[in-house]
Amino acid sequence: MFESYTIKDIAKALGVSTSTVSRALKGSYEIGAETKRLVQEYAEKVNYRPNPIALSLKDQKSHSIGVVVCEVANDYFSQAINGIESIAYNLGYHVIITQTHESFDRETVNVQHLLSRHVDGLLVSLSAQTTDTSQYKYLHEKGFPIVFFDRVAADIDTHKVIANNFKGAFDATELLIASGFKKIAHLTSSSNLLITHERFNGFKAALDKHGIEFKPEYLKHCQHGGMIYDEIELAVKDLLAMDTSPEAIFIGSDRLTISCVSIIKKLGVKIPGEIALAGFTNSDVVDLFDPPLTVVRQPAFQIGQRATELLIKTIESKWPVEEYTTDMVDTELIARLSSQKLN
Repeated sequence: MFESYTIKDIAKALGVSTSTVSRALKGSYEIGAETKRLVQEYAEKVNYRPNPIALSLKDQKSHSIGVVVCEVANDYFSQAINGIESIAYNLGYHVIITQTHESFDRETVNVQHLLSRHVDGLLVSLSAQTTDTSQYKYLHEKGFPIVFFDRVAADIDTHKVIANNFKGAFDATELLIASGFKKIAHLTSSSNLLITHERFNGFKAALDKHGIEFKPEYLKHCQHGGMIYDEIELAVKDLLAMDTSPEAIFIGSDRLTISCVSIIKKLGVKIPGEIALAGFTNSDVVDLFDPPLTVVRQPAFQIGQRATELLIKTIESKWPVEEYTTDMVDTELIARLSSQKLN
């Protein structure tokens, strides 16, 4: 059975006080060289390791950060988490990851759990259901470090790292227009999320620029962020069943894009012959689809890295942080067959 030696065990074995052992292990000048040597050699011999939980209670630092995302299996978030971990571990921090599955209630429980684990700060991407950000406001006002990324809280003045959602949506919509499509629908996530509005604004701006009227019936929200397949299927079927059905769909999120392709194929509708597609996704499988999919990719890994750098800088700041930044990174449009008009 694994046995973990404590400072108390070392003190008892050497016949000294626990405070002497503690100071000797830290190399304190108050302890004589011979005592220091004895303590350190014995600690090495018994493979003593400091207890991180005990240390966190003592100095109120756990050297861990909590991460709140909707779903780890989502390609965007799995890449962002890789970015988060690449920075955190190099700077001596552990990462505790929680999933909301787009539920506000689960998000609230996750945050409370992370706080009970004495995390030093939070990296948060809001769930599709979240409209009440009061728990984050309370923590932020108390000086607790929080950085939002991707799905951010508009009403909290803290560090944020986002993609240029407006431009990503604008570029994808303009590409569809340049291919010759005028009847373009928009399938998107929950209306609660700021990114949903930013991407819709980019979509609409591209239509406006080219003199194409926006049709409200061509806008479909999936309020559960793509977690409920039937909700996406109903939205896609509604669009395709219209008397003046769209010629193309611009899709506003990772999970929705992948699901939309499978639903359209299941219905026997040809892409791009009968409906053209372009959408936000960081999935690597879309270039293997038949036909390969036109996508807006976000630099998820870099977003995760930058958010972590900002969080750890806030955690380790000797003074309260009062000036915050919103870092915006560019998306990349990758044009493939799915958005082309076939003659």
